[in-house]
Amino acid sequence: MFLSLWAVWLVVVILLSIIEVMTVNLVTIWFIISGIITMFVSFILNDLVSQFAIFVLGGILLMILTKPIMDEIKKTKEEKINLERVIGMKGICTSEIKKDQIGEVKVDGKLWSAISTKRITVNSEVLVEEIDGVKLVVSKIKKERKVSVKK
Repeated sequence: MFLSLWAVWLVVVILLSIIEVMTVNLVTIWFIISGIITMFVSFILNDLVSQFAIFVLGGILLMILTKPIMDEIKKTKEEKINLERVIGMKGICTSEIKKDQIGEVKVDGKLWSAISTKRITVNSEVLVEEIDGVKLVVSKIKKERKVSVKK
């Protein structure tokens, strides 16, 4: 019985490894590690119930302790695509934009088709508010007047 228990745990580890390779989502990795630990414990402890308890509790404990770390490692940084990253940027109107008609703006060194709900003249500074299809929706930036206070 002693020899067969470690073989059972070896088979469990191999099966869980195959499942892990097929899913690639770190589903069984904790129980693979727990199975390896239990396989070594089976050389010392010959009680199947105790080994199974070590396997289950070890897998759950490993999952609880390492899942947040693994999730952080797996997390990929989402980068905005070219269109999305221009939202909130300032630009210059290069072709007059009439109310609800297409004009042109230069944002981030590139020329874009743009629309606005108000007329915007050439060389006016604009702010990109959103994207409508492949056109930028812009608004004119009102320049604040500097008021000097005389003492």
